[in-house]
Amino acid sequence: MSRKKKHAEHENHERWLVSYADFITLLFAFFVVMFASSNQDKVKAQQISESVRKALAQDHVAAKVAAVLGGTVNDRGQGNAQRKGPGGAQKAATEAPPQSAAGELLPSLEFLNKELEQEIKAGRLRLSLEPRGLVVTLPQATYFLSGQDSIDPATHPVIAKVVQVINKLPNQVRLEGHTDSVPIHNGRFRSNWELSAARSIAMMELLATRFQVPRSRLAIAGYAENIPVQSNDTEAGRALNRRVDLVIINRLVQAPEPDAGEPQAPPAEAAHPGATPASKVH
Repeated sequence: MSRKKKHAEHENHERWLVSYADFITLLFAFFVVMFASSNQDKVKAQQISESVRKALAQDHVAAKVAAVLGGTVNDRGQGNAQRKGPGGAQKAATEAPPQSAAGELLPSLEFLNKELEQEIKAGRLRLSLEPRGLVVTLPQATYFLSGQDSIDPATHPVIAKVVQVINKLPNQVRLEGHTDSVPIHNGRFRSNWELSAARSIAMMELLATRFQVPRSRLAIAGYAENIPVQSNDTEAGRALNRRVDLVIINRLVQAPEPDAGEPQAPPAEAAHPGATPASKVH
């Protein structure tokens, strides 16, 4: 009885795919980091970096490659027979990414969004998280009389909730007055510069006297019509430009000035019913 010849063992010619897959993974991680570094929205950049970090740390990518190539399992139950030798079963040490500029104030934004939900929906308050800090926008129509710098006492409860956040933080606070482009000249204010600065000072005095925010933490600025958020060609846009921005300055940024770029397109909706004509409102 003749013996059957043993077939030669089949050599695995696909081992190079493992190194290639590892290279592609590292290349992907590199481009994610580059994207996060150049992204202007620091909160989203942090979220992207954190997601990639967790995926790599938990070896999710390696598990997917192993599922395609097959092989034996490692000491954690995740298979890849080709990953043997130095570093094969080791996990690269990773550190949490540094906290982004906007991420420092993200919890404060979430708190105010919850506490002031009704006011935000009614348009009496706007919140935004910028690289320079947390911006609380107080529209003139809600907080100030037309052409005046006195603050409506009915708005004090809303301001008190903002002060809750201020008092829990060490950050500096900057009060920025803004107007629309319609010139003003009344018995008290000779220009939009004076009006915008006076409203900033009035808000500063309120925070310092009624709510006991230390004056050493406060700063004021008046920008008149020079930093619009909407076009001044419509009443709806002008209404949004008339405001005081309360900015909780982020400690990680060097230049807390607002962006003086082109304003956004005016909103599609009409002005609020009963709004005063543009020539009388600032």
